[in-house]
Amino acid sequence: MKASPLQQQPAQKPVSVLPVVPLFSGRRMFMRYAGVATATGLVMSACTNNIIPEPLAGPGGGSTANARIGDVIDLGSGDIGVLNYAYALEQAELRFLELVTDNFYDNATDVEKQVFLELRNQEITHREFFKKVLGSYAIPTLTLDYSSVNFRNRDSVLDTAMAFADLATSAYNGAGQLLSNATNLAISGIIVSVEARHAAAVRELRYPNTTSFAGDDVIDPVTGLEVARLPNEVVPIASKFIKENLSTANLPSPMTA
Repeated sequence: MKASPLQQQPAQKPVSVLPVVPLFSGRRMFMRYAGVATATGLVMSACTNNIIPEPLAGPGGGSTANARIGDVIDLGSGDIGVLNYAYALEQAELRFLELVTDNFYDNATDVEKQVFLELRNQEITHREFFKKVLGSYAIPTLTLDYSSVNFRNRDSVLDTAMAFADLATSAYNGAGQLLSNATNLAISGIIVSVEARHAAAVRELRYPNTTSFAGDDVIDPVTGLEVARLPNEVVPIASKFIKENLSTANLPSPMTA
């Protein structure tokens, strides 16, 4: 969707993408992802062969251990590395949403509470899905710091939520070209569509009745394409909240023109 036509032609009625009405959530969403994997070949069985000979070892002796502040975490190579990259971002975004919904900011409306609860529930599904399919190849649980966010202030929460949703959408858009397995690409395509809806919903909360939900800062007004960022662009932005150092050194190289 292009933002410019909307901006040029004032809407007769307020533009809104709210409330968020999920097609899939919780177990249903998880099973949808799993169904894609089953139909096209199990995700991990398809991507582990001859890519990483040994499981990634997290600090403390395995992927089930928590990471420590300052640890360097190698995301891995091949599709596993890309999935771990997504898993790291899902951990960070979900924890933020959990903190928001644990104690809503002052004067939060019922619609705002509904939106954030739905976003949190869908991000739980994303995190658990990656954790499940990666298994022993998963990176550890990350140490996350949101001290820069004022969780009592609506603008601070919405600005951070918008930044997270926009970053996640651009990250998935950029990561697609790094995947070699069709199953992983298909599932990433499903997830990025959910992330894009999250971004639109949060933008509508922040700037209601405008075209911000598809603004020129996230959608190119000429091509109509969303912003796409590569891991080496995304990780430095996410590192504001992640206390470990994520290494993208072994991730696949992007395609060149």
